[in-house]
This record gives sequence, structure tokens and C-alpha cells, in this order.
Amino acid sequence: MKNSTITAISTPIGVGGISIVRLSGKDALQIALKLTNKKQENIVPRHLHLTKIKTTNFLEQGLMVYFKAPNSYTGENMVEFQCHGGIVIANGILDELLKNGAQLAQDGEFTKRAFLNGKLTLEKAEGIIDMINAESEAQVRAGYNLLSGELYQKVKNMQNNLTNVIAEMEVAIDYPEHDIEYETIEKFNNYLLSTKNQIEQLLKTVSTGKLVKNGITVAILGKPNVGKSSLMNALLNYDRAIVTEIAGTTRDTLEENYNYKGVHINLIDTAGVRENVSDKVEKLGIERTYKTLNYADIILVVLDGSEKLSIEDEKNLHITKNKNQIIVQNKIDKNATPIISDNNLILVSAEKKQNIDLLKETIYNKVIDSSIMESSVIITNKRHAEALKQALINIEDALLSIANAMSLDLVALDVQNAWKTLGEITGESSTEEIIDAIFTKFCLGK
Repeated sequence: MKNSTITAISTPIGVGGISIVRLSGKDALQIALKLTNKKQENIVPRHLHLTKIKTTNFLEQGLMVYFKAPNSYTGENMVEFQCHGGIVIANGILDELLKNGAQLAQDGEFTKRAFLNGKLTLEKAEGIIDMINAESEAQVRAGYNLLSGELYQKVKNMQNNLTNVIAEMEVAIDYPEHDIEYETIEKFNNYLLSTKNQIEQLLKTVSTGKLVKNGITVAILGKPNVGKSSLMNALLNYDRAIVTEIAGTTRDTLEENYNYKGVHINLIDTAGVRENVSDKVEKLGIERTYKTLNYADIILVVLDGSEKLSIEDEKNLHITKNKNQIIVQNKIDKNATPIISDNNLILVSAEKKQNIDLLKETIYNKVIDSSIMESSVIITNKRHAEALKQALINIEDALLSIANAMSLDLVALDVQNAWKTLGEITGESSTEEIIDAIFTKFCLGK
């Protein structure tokens, strides 16, 4: 792979103003120049050059830019053609580059080469894909914090602490005739406790990070005609669900999303739950409703404020009492008096859009820790979280061994394992299988 020159279209295929075709590898410039009227001595790195682009079947006029190694995204020689958008032109240029010696890149191969050439660490590469796949501002910020090296710096600081411990322990192991002073043991403890504290602070962000990464799933539960669909439309601020007075209109789950304070909210309008249903389709919808409750982060139990509590209402309140429940009394334009006493109760009118902003804020605050959202690093990646958890176990084992006056060889082994596990985050000690799995998540041309 190191000796090959790869090429791919980097922009989405389809009608658009501009398409970009890129090459990376030792012969990138030589191959690219075969399609142009330019001479190599006239090409200035990092400058845009207006050029004709010749293919077998047509001529195109576009821009070419050359990045000389190692000052490029991949760390190799790179060339990018910026041509007019559309499928035909970009594919024609790509075909011509392949005919002239380039190889078609695999998914994520440009970024993989950047990693292998030391231009990116593994978690920074994951930050790039998080930004590409982002559906909310919070996801963009979390991805950028990875790309900018915020987590990398914290990992290196912790590894430096552990390196100091390992170095001093190895000296003590190599010279067993010298007794280890109490102050040295205290120094080991302090380094390890400091690292333990740093890991624990990062792990505190995991639950919020999961919601930033995947969004908050909110299920709307209630009997027919309490205003679930109207509430969904009010939260979305446009009419997405059909609203009628006919009971059982919503027979399947309906999903839509909105962003609040930069966080992706996945809203699910469920089929109305009622007793003694004979319609088979409605029964299936109710079964799906109960399944939705199992994975929802928050459940909005909607009550009709213009009626007394029904058996169905009480059942819905009961089955969700041990979950993240928000009770929403709808139709306060008809009755503003609470029909139930509960700290989780919010009074709204979906039809008149009263207190909808309050409900949005309550949904957000129910699961999101605002202080964590202001942190420079939020752990959004499961791989990072698992590595941190394992490193914490290793450090706790080392501290326990020190407290029990165990052999320094055993203590040093735990500390070394913690250092290695932290290195999995940055790719310093990751296996080839993990590296390959990460880069196959990228699209072609990235």
C-alpha cells in the first residue's frame, strides 16, 4: 500500500457546483499531469492552477492543486482536481487517472494513510468521522474536540504520569539490594491516584457523551386522543403527525427529530394504548409501543387535562414509574388545574403551543448534565470508554498491590497494562484489526 498511488472522488456523487477528485502517493503529481497541459517545473505546491483536464472522451477546465509530502493531509504527495459537478465529469477524470497508473482507494484509505504516516492519531481520525456523520451541533463540537487533540493531550498527560512510575519502579527492581524509601512509595501512590482521578473525571462524561453521540430518544405515550400527535407537532414546530378526533389514528410508531441546544432529539409518537382492542393492526401498533418504551431515554406520559384519570392513564403511569418519566398534562387551554399531584408534571397545551419551550428544556435537563456539556472533552466513543474503564481497573489493582506490600514486579505489570490500554485510544498500541475496523467506517475518498 505504501508504494501505490491511490485515487477517488471525494465529493458526493450527484448534481452540484463542484466535484473533487484526489490522488495520494509517490507518483500523484506525475499521474495528474498526464491529464493536463501543465509542466512539472511550473507547478507551485499549495497553489491553485487553472488547467484543461483531458480524458478519453471529453475536455474539462478546472483547478488543480498539489500538496508536496510531508505537508499534506496524508503525509504523501497529493493532488486534487476541482472540476464541475456531476457524475459524468468526475467519473471521467477518475477513470483517466486509473488508466494512467493510480489505484482506486479503499474506504477511508486517505485518512488511514494519514494515521500511518503520523499525521493523525487514531482518536483524531475518529473525530473526523464523527464530524462527517454529525446530525447536531453538539456532535460537531465533540468530533472537533477529538480532532483538535483535547483527548489526546489528556491521555498523554496520564501516560506521562505512568511512565514516571514505571521508570522508578524498574530502577528499584534492577537494584533490589537498596530498600525502597517511604517517600518513593508515596510518590508512586500520588502519581497513580492523580491518574485514577483523571480517568474517573473522563468516565463521568460517558452517559452524557452517549446521548450527544446517539441523540436523546423520547417516546410519547398515552391513550388515544390525549393529544400525542399534536404534542409531537408542537415540539417539532410543524405538522408531521396526522391529528384527528378519531381514536386509534396513529397505529404505528412515527419518528422525527429536532435539535435543542445543539443536541439531537429523536421523537417517537407511539400508537395510543387502550384496553379491549379488536383491530389487529392497532394491536400490533400497541405491541410496538411497549417495545419502544424499553429503549427510550425519556418517556412523555401524556394525560388529557379535560378528563379524569382513566384506567389506561393509571396503567401508563405505573409501567413507566421506574423509567425517566415526564408526565405531560395536555389541554390546559380547557383545564389548567392539575389532575394529578407529581413533581414530574408539566402543564401544556399542544394545540395553543403553551409551555412547549418549558417542556423542551425539561427533556434536555432530564438527561443532560449542563456542566459536562461545557467540558473540553466528552467521551462519546464506546471504544474510548472501554479503554478508560480497563485502565482504571489496572491502576486500582496497582494501588491495591502497593497497599498490600506486594512485589514491585506485579505492581509494575499493572501500571504497564494501564499505559498500554490508554495507548489504544490514540492508536499507539491498537491492533491492526481495530485500526482496519475504524477506517472502514469512512466513506470512499476520505
